Amino acid sequence: MKSRSGAPQQALRDLERAFKNFLTIPKCGFPKFKKKGKKDSFYLEGSIKIIQGNYIKLPRIGIVKTYEILPACRVKNVRISKGAGDWYISFKYDYQPNPTPKEGDIIGVDVGINALATCSDGRKFSNVKAYKQAKKRLTRYQRRVSKKKIGSKNRAKAVKRLAKAHKKVAYIRANALHKLTTWLAKNHSTIVIEDLNVSGMLKNHKLASAIADCGFYEFKRQLTYKCQWYDSELVIADRFYPSSQL
Repeated sequence: MKSRSGAPQQALRDLERAFKNFLTIPKCGFPKFKKKGKKDSFYLEGSIKIIQGNYIKLPRIGIVKTYEILPACRVKNVRISKGAGDWYISFKYDYQPNPTPKEGDIIGVDVGINALATCSDGRKFSNVKAYKQAKKRLTRYQRRVSKKKIGSKNRAKAVKRLAKAHKKVAYIRANALHKLTTWLAKNHSTIVIEDLNVSGMLKNHKLASAIADCGFYEFKRQLTYKCQWYDSELVIADRFYPSSQL
């Protein structure tokens, strides 16, 4: 297959993988073009350089200013994606955090709906309940989307407004989880949490929305890699362990 000079090579690799899957995996259908407006993203590699903190030089695009300060590191490739009307750039690099002095040896953490985390030392962290706080607004925005004509500019504006509202909810939830998990990993040498069956808990239709709003899986995921960063130990207790009988 001949490619046009300057075409993103990752797109051709993705196309090759799609055809291989189509020919070798029965469940994979014929490759389809990505539809514009849904999961917009592209991959760039080549001469990429970070300039003065929040400027990055990209091939075929040029110098782009970012909202956040970028780390001073070598970048080989980037993924640029669009979400809720905003563009994001992501890349991998080696991060070497320094172990922090611990103020406590061991702490147990019990996550819940009313209190996001209840620690064994008596501290409680309230649940921000981001989705519950924004539910009425999200419902109103969703109703406006449903009333707009499909394919119209007004519908596109309403969809964008709804997506931004959902993004804000996700950011509020993630911010609360990051603050909690960072504090736990930085200040305690050993952290004990329960191995929750989140997928099973979500089958309770009366509490599914509240459970999903807590982000239990994300809490465990963040705590796992942050304990590695700050030289802490994460202990996951068996969900069937009879701790109340000790």
